[in-house]
Amino acid sequence: MTSLLEHGPAAPPSRRGLLVMLGALSTFAPLATDMFLPGLPALRANLHTTAALANLALTAAVLGLGLGQLLAGPWSDSRGRALPLRVGLVGFMLASILCALSPSIWWLIVARFVQGLGGGAAIVIARAVVRDVYGGVRAAQLFATLMMASNIAPVIAPVIGGGVLAFTDWRGIFIVLTVIGAAQLAGALWLVPETLPTERRDPGGMRRNLGAIGRLLRDRRFAPLMWSFALAFCVLFAYISAGSYVFENVYGVSPQVFSAIFAGGSLALAAVSRACVPLVRRFSPERLTRWGLYGVAVTGVLVLLVAVGGGDIWLMLAAIFLMMITVGVVLTNAVAAAMIGQSAALGAASALIGLAQFGLGSLVAPLVGLGGAMDVLPMGIAMAVCGFVALAVNLVFSSTRGPAGE
Repeated sequence: MTSLLEHGPAAPPSRRGLLVMLGALSTFAPLATDMFLPGLPALRANLHTTAALANLALTAAVLGLGLGQLLAGPWSDSRGRALPLRVGLVGFMLASILCALSPSIWWLIVARFVQGLGGGAAIVIARAVVRDVYGGVRAAQLFATLMMASNIAPVIAPVIGGGVLAFTDWRGIFIVLTVIGAAQLAGALWLVPETLPTERRDPGGMRRNLGAIGRLLRDRRFAPLMWSFALAFCVLFAYISAGSYVFENVYGVSPQVFSAIFAGGSLALAAVSRACVPLVRRFSPERLTRWGLYGVAVTGVLVLLVAVGGGDIWLMLAAIFLMMITVGVVLTNAVAAAMIGQSAALGAASALIGLAQFGLGSLVAPLVGLGGAMDVLPMGIAMAVCGFVALAVNLVFSSTRGPAGE
């Protein structure tokens, strides 16, 4: 199949369809995690397990998302984007079926890991395809658009999950994910051609592509942005992994009300992501990232103070809402800032971002879960610590100088 680069501007319908599909592929992470959230307390009771083990099922998916990107990114640099994408989507579908059939928490944990591996391939290849086809400010805008799609999905995902729970149990959520995976596969076969021509592929194979990761980790423009992005995601993921317990068990709301709360915060995050798309013409993504990191650090401490002080649900909702806004600024711009500085090994660069994001996120969920299902404090501590470390990494290690990343 020919590359889009060979068509140039003569194929706008194909490019519009491609961008729509890339946005859809970017939603795999929130779909795999957030649809699952309203059912966590019921799943824990149904499988007779603990909050920490139930969160491990969430961790397994997140770890799979990270490792799936690490494998699929370099593979796509060597073999092209289409094959790894299709393999990942098929794997996601099959694993979703296994999740629905899980007889025990350990079966579910393994199936969730495989589900994450498949979803990770879709995420990493979507980012690499953007950089295959576009460059400069246009690439930065499209990365912001992909992050906006990724941030809109959490608005819809828990609402779908809560709606499914109104008619069936938590297993029905994975049946819905199977259907979504099938739709994504059909869309990818129709709308996503091969965007990496043969002459631009790395003939050195996976080993050499994986070796590019060492270079990226030493790159003082790329690495601090990657770690800041990943740590800001951990602030969000502390809420993702503990939010249902906090609001349903501590504050006493129903799964459907929690779905609405989660959707409201995610809508704020998505609105900020949308606002950032035109801003990259006036301010560099590095500058917007740093501004967002200051906000993440402050709002993480704010959530911790509400938790320590035993604040009511309205104070916690306000703190979470502000956190979502500031995290949205970072998640939207940090990937763009990191990726537009790369011209080679794009799959490896995208994979490393995803591995850092979901690898660190996979550590947060069980740590928060150790506090049990009736405690707000572990979530607040995780958010405050990760927020300050994210800002410190950017301030201390970034090669860009000045408050704006200039």
